[in-house]
Amino acid sequence: MKYMKVKWLHSLPDRPVLLYSELDPDMWEVRKVEAYADGTTDFADCDESSGSIELGYEPWPLLEVIAADPEFEPEVISREEFEAVWQHAKGTARAKGVRNDRTNLSTGSTADDDG
Repeated sequence: MKYMKVKWLHSLPDRPVLLYSELDPDMWEVRKVEAYADGTTDFADCDESSGSIELGYEPWPLLEVIAADPEFEPEVISREEFEAVWQHAKGTARAKGVRNDRTNLSTGSTADDDG
């Protein structure tokens, strides 16, 4: 498996700023986490997901192809780093009983909570 982290440089509040993916040898996503500027996250694997996130419909491009776009800063990360992000995203969502809402990394509140 390969583990990737991509920083997405933009100012769109409804789009993630960090993309984490676990990729199989053919570069297909197995698991992924998207993190937003407000600290909320979405996750997906082949069995479940939160928010509107889904696994990719195509294999990932090569790192060099992603890096050629100035909006993206990709890097290979360790399995341990990916697992920490994955467990946090899933644990936060499950602690709130959330399956289809984004949850805040620091507070555990959902994006749909009133306060």
